[in-house]
Amino acid sequence: MKAQIPNLLTLLNLLFGVIGIIQVLDGEILQGAFFVLIAAGFDFFDGFAARLLKVQSDMGKELDSLADVVSFGVLPGLILFEMATSSTDAGSSYLPYLTLIVPMLSAYRLAKFNLDTRQSERFIGLPTPANALFLSTLPHLGLQWPALGNWLESPVVLIVVAWAFALLLVSELPLIALKFKSFTFSKNRFRYFLILLSLVMFAWLQLAGIPIVILAYIGLSVIENATGSE
Repeated sequence: MKAQIPNLLTLLNLLFGVIGIIQVLDGEILQGAFFVLIAAGFDFFDGFAARLLKVQSDMGKELDSLADVVSFGVLPGLILFEMATSSTDAGSSYLPYLTLIVPMLSAYRLAKFNLDTRQSERFIGLPTPANALFLSTLPHLGLQWPALGNWLESPVVLIVVAWAFALLLVSELPLIALKFKSFTFSKNRFRYFLILLSLVMFAWLQLAGIPIVILAYIGLSVIENATGSE
């Protein structure tokens, strides 16, 4: 029974991803972000529980990836698709379908992650939960800043965003992982700054602050790589 606790948490990740998809198909695009957040919580705790209980397994690893394809690939991809199809510019054209690169490359990234032994201390490419959180909260950011919201009504802009972030998923860009070897400021300043920024943005803008945090995460990782910091 102990070995099944992490798997149960993984299945709850999948369940809330599916519920999020149903909500988006019902026209509740803004609700999609809440279900991505809930799924991300279960995604974190399933790995934490597996390590705590010392029941990590290949089965759990594969199940986790299958759940993540739904919650962090299909769900955010569908949010972008629905945003693009609701645009008056898109009509019945093929353009919204180009946003579906997100679930495709999310699945590819998850398969690659399972085989890539380099990602024990740093991520190579944008993690699928981070990508999903960015894309799913874009509608909230658009509501917070109407000028940006007008841009997000363009299917062309949404397609560019979809492809840019989908390519980041499978890129070779090293990104910060919140894994601390020590807690000294000099060796973790980028991590501490990211945590502080996340708290400030979430307190100030709630869900609308998440895209800003993800962009900062990418930017700080690039700076860290350029400066050679650990």
